[in-house]
Amino acid sequence: MDQAVGADVRPFIQVSEVWVPEGDRLVLAGGCYGGLDAFEASSRHESFAKGEGLPGKAWDEARPVVLKGFEGSYFKRTEAASAAGLTSAVAIPVFAGAKLKAVLVVLCGDDANRTGAIEVWQEKDGLLMLDDGYYGAAKHFEWVSQHTHFPRGQGLPGGVWASETPMLMRDLGSGYRFIRSESAGRAGLTTGLGLPVPAPLKGTYVLTLLSARGTPIARRFEIWDARDAKVGKENEAVLIDGICARDGKLWDEDNTRRVAAWQGVIGRVLGTGVPVVESGSPGLTAGYDSVVAFPIHRGGELAHVVAWYI
Repeated sequence: MDQAVGADVRPFIQVSEVWVPEGDRLVLAGGCYGGLDAFEASSRHESFAKGEGLPGKAWDEARPVVLKGFEGSYFKRTEAASAAGLTSAVAIPVFAGAKLKAVLVVLCGDDANRTGAIEVWQEKDGLLMLDDGYYGAAKHFEWVSQHTHFPRGQGLPGGVWASETPMLMRDLGSGYRFIRSESAGRAGLTTGLGLPVPAPLKGTYVLTLLSARGTPIARRFEIWDARDAKVGKENEAVLIDGICARDGKLWDEDNTRRVAAWQGVIGRVLGTGVPVVESGSPGLTAGYDSVVAFPIHRGGELAHVVAWYI
């Protein structure tokens, strides 16, 4: 069961941006800024060369990058971020084979009540180890995560690693499949989304987004399968998993939900292979303020789209 979230609850992620290559720089393709207008204005006048700033670093290193402090770092928008109360960020590159399609950047603030987790796991010597992560106020869960590793197939990160597909986990605090369930329960974490992150020539990476009741990463999660063998038709995707307390079960095996390329937000990701971040648009699923739709490429082809809604 997903967490019930009121409209007044603050999300764990405050800003989401998509940066796309244009010539030899990354430019802003879209973003959701949650009313942080000055930071949005600063971002719209920015661009990044390879290796420059957080998006450029993720591009250059071809891997997810976590930055837990801006002051004195390579982050270019430190003054605007500080004025907006933003303190940390994660950049996730989207590669189709060796080609960079985009970089998704999410930014968070830090206070005594903001709890959740954005984790990057990397394969080392046959195990997934925590490369880095941002946890907000969940300090004990952060410590446990730093001292936990996953064999292939174990827990949420290991399950994603073994299947090479995105996965959802419910009831993190009580589910036997979630290895860190006791500390997750103490932190109020309820729902987990795990994503494989293709990293050319850089090994295996898994991104996990862990959502808490009070400051959720999202109120709705969806996983769409775009592989031809599953869908049976090119340029379509089928909903294979989803979680939302308000709307109940999101998929039905006997009445499959499908979406075609360029049809709605998910269809735009299918058509372009690039993440979409959108807020306040007429095409957004009713009852939500914003959505992040994120593509996962495998073997150079679009395999899945995952979406999370606030």
